[in-house]
Amino acid sequence: MPRRMKAEAAVRGQRSAVSAAKTIHSSQLVIQISLYFILQSMKVTATVIPDVKIITPDVFGDMRGYFMETHNQAAMKAAGIDVCFCQDNESCSGKGVLRGLHFQRPPYEQAKLVRVVRGAVWDVAVDLRKESPTFSHYVAVLLSGENKQQLFIPRGFAHGFLVLEDETIFSYKCDNFYAPHADAGIRWDDPQVNVAWPKQDVPFILSEKDRLLPFLSDAKFN
Repeated sequence: MPRRMKAEAAVRGQRSAVSAAKTIHSSQLVIQISLYFILQSMKVTATVIPDVKIITPDVFGDMRGYFMETHNQAAMKAAGIDVCFCQDNESCSGKGVLRGLHFQRPPYEQAKLVRVVRGAVWDVAVDLRKESPTFSHYVAVLLSGENKQQLFIPRGFAHGFLVLEDETIFSYKCDNFYAPHADAGIRWDDPQVNVAWPKQDVPFILSEKDRLLPFLSDAKFN
């Protein structure tokens, strides 16, 4: 090949390489920008048990009301919460109602993403992972229609909540379907866990099923 043709081929190759590099850089930039805006849709904060996380969504309000994303799979994954939810549940309860502390036995454990649509609850997650350094410890947070925060509870935890206001609507996502034969729980007043439930001017209202739940020392996890 003549020297001139070789030179021209080399120049074309360099231009192709530069063009490819620019394309890759542009693609990476688009991904970075997309990830930035995804992460801006919510703030994720670790609790005293790091695997349990408080999620604070970005709320846009004006004279019409407000708008927010209540769940974004990409944002959750980017924040290190790689969970695929398959079932949504909702309850409405009066002040003083206490639900819990519930969990499902293996292989039907559930991770949950819980929030309050209206009203307020004292939400509790108890670590039941036998090998965990925080076994029997718990996280408690105030969730309300006003603060719009959510709590992510991974598999291996018992969950429950005390309703603080009448007509409270509680909503949550699960990453595993309800399995009645694996349904289990521990008592709300277990002395080992020793949850500090808020005092109210009304008595606690529990279902008969929750009243008969075993203490942690007697609970069956398998």
